Amino acid sequence: MSGKIPQFSDIQEAHKRIKPHIHKTPVLSSISINEIFNVNLKFKCENFQKVGAFKFRGATNAVRLLKKQEAEKGVTTHSSGNHAAALSLAAKQLGIPAYIVMPKNAPEIKKKAVEGYGAKITFCEPTLQAREETLSEVQKDTGATFIHPYNNFNVICGQGTSAKELLEEIPDLDVIISPIGGGGLMSGTVLSAKSINPEIKVFGAEPLNADDAFRSFKQGVLIPAGPPNTIADGLLTSLSPLTFQIIRENLDGILTTKEETIIEAMRMIWERMKIIVEPSAAVPLAVVIENRYLLKGKKVGLIVSGGNVDLDHLPF
Repeated sequence: MSGKIPQFSDIQEAHKRIKPHIHKTPVLSSISINEIFNVNLKFKCENFQKVGAFKFRGATNAVRLLKKQEAEKGVTTHSSGNHAAALSLAAKQLGIPAYIVMPKNAPEIKKKAVEGYGAKITFCEPTLQAREETLSEVQKDTGATFIHPYNNFNVICGQGTSAKELLEEIPDLDVIISPIGGGGLMSGTVLSAKSINPEIKVFGAEPLNADDAFRSFKQGVLIPAGPPNTIADGLLTSLSPLTFQIIRENLDGILTTKEETIIEAMRMIWERMKIIVEPSAAVPLAVVIENRYLLKGKKVGLIVSGGNVDLDHLPF
């Protein structure tokens, strides 16, 4: 269902649909972090969402909108990360099968999570071509519906519910910053935020070493990701035609940040807020660190996208 742009009413409907099945995640703040940067930060903690990431919102909305005959055949996707786990649990809650294509080199912790939610995994070589070819074989064998991690109308509507909750709780934000990878969360965030408050500024946060969205936004054409080299492993994907269109038409800008700042931000959240966030989720705070003068004295909402970290390979 790519191409059609979600309206705020679609996000409101999605929220009603998924509310009984998701967590309403907390909004936290840190006096010490606020004082360091002279910014009033509100952290929307999707690391406390089911499966440890915002992805569960979009997956739940998409799965619950399947027609009965589609649902019976199950759902499928290719993903090495949070979308795989989210789709697996959303399918399990509905009692339908999930078939996940994962690259052989996916982190063990992610493989275990997907298996734990009862999905059937098919492993493939770690290239996009292998993932897509394996997925089409799985679809042929099972008749399962492909749920794209972000180039999907219903997924974007689900992801937009996080910013909706944030603004219902803290209506007077000046700015919202969300991480940007494939653009599903960013699209949902900017559509929600601008509908609730047209005056609010909304920015994407992206690693400098994987800045394809920044370059696409600046040049007005969709530039695919080169070989990205960043610890923010959730932000490696390129925008899709649908997410690029939404972002190009609605976003105020994209801010990039260095790897060492991402590590500094991640460590700061762990140490000062006592919560576990993954590198991708620390990118919005990293952007604040590098742009503190731009944001000085403002009330800024940060979408903390997830908390799934391989504890054996911490960057600090």
